[in-house]
Amino acid sequence: MLFDFAATDSREIYKLLVATIGPRPIAWVTTQDVDGTINAAPFSFFNAMSGDPPVVAFGIGGRAPGDYKDTGGNIRRTGQFVVNLCSYELAEPMNVTAIDFPKDVDELREAGLTTAPSLHVKPPRIAEAPVAMECERLVIVDVGIDRAVILGKVLAMYVRDDCVLDKDRHYIDTPKLDLIGRMHGAGWYSRVTDRFELPRISVEEWAARKSAKAAE
Repeated sequence: MLFDFAATDSREIYKLLVATIGPRPIAWVTTQDVDGTINAAPFSFFNAMSGDPPVVAFGIGGRAPGDYKDTGGNIRRTGQFVVNLCSYELAEPMNVTAIDFPKDVDELREAGLTTAPSLHVKPPRIAEAPVAMECERLVIVDVGIDRAVILGKVLAMYVRDDCVLDKDRHYIDTPKLDLIGRMHGAGWYSRVTDRFELPRISVEEWAARKSAKAAE
């Protein structure tokens, strides 16, 4: 069935996107405003966009025209943020930080979480998160009256010690991170526990496979 977005309401388009693009990794973003107020909020329109330079991107949807939530406003004013990744054991605290609290409410305290200082940016990382990426704003692309896509350059990455297999070779125990992602509909998530291996195929190997099949 074809869904023509030109003839589809934005709410229905959103439902189609989140129902078909998944799992979507979660950017659990911490920011700090110019007055020192710390904010934390999760966003599921997120991914890595480049390795050199290291760039991540995430999308923010506002609550009203011109409103990019506290996270977007803080990044516009300071140019800095930290992307924390969420493990299965932190799913409930992460969900607490998604509540639309007033600006003066400390989401991390409400969720029973603590912070740790960053190396290059002012916003702290979430101490309990297995991975955290310190970022500086590259560009903010306004894509609607209340929506923006933020691209950030990763300056440093923290990975929990027990998830590092080999520091010198930069090998990470990805399964041990036990990260979660968003799935279809409100309140649905996925856990990265069902995996399979599929090695890349070289041109030579593909040619050999085709020759073998033709000879059958």
